[in-house]
Amino acid sequence: MDRPRTHTHNIERLKAAGLRPTRQRLALAQLLFGTGDRHVTAEQLHGEALEARVPVSLATVYNTLHQFTESGLLREVVVEASRSYFDTNTGRHHHFFVTDSGDLMDIPAGDIALGELPLPPEGTEIDSVEVIIRVRREPRAAG
Repeated sequence: MDRPRTHTHNIERLKAAGLRPTRQRLALAQLLFGTGDRHVTAEQLHGEALEARVPVSLATVYNTLHQFTESGLLREVVVEASRSYFDTNTGRHHHFFVTDSGDLMDIPAGDIALGELPLPPEGTEIDSVEVIIRVRREPRAAG
């Protein structure tokens, strides 16, 4: 996809989500959505922005990611109390989290069969179920 078409698409995407298409939001949207579905941390996106010569602070990256999440453009995946990924695939699906590398990989929603869920507390209803399966690389066979 060429740059003008992508730029226009990102302007429309932000406006449809109720966000003003500022220069920084557009630059971060291009980095996030320009290469298909992906998982990214704020620190990773900040590094990519600096490499692309986008003058943006880490705080602005965090704020923008949270604005994109609140408006439905991203999905936040919390894998640890201090580690979140932002997922451009907002459809129903689950994740493998590779603990020794920090990689996050999609699992299609239909690939996991959930048994009976417990009844939610009185006065509440289940909104969603997110499964994160933690895995680690197998040790290499000696020899």
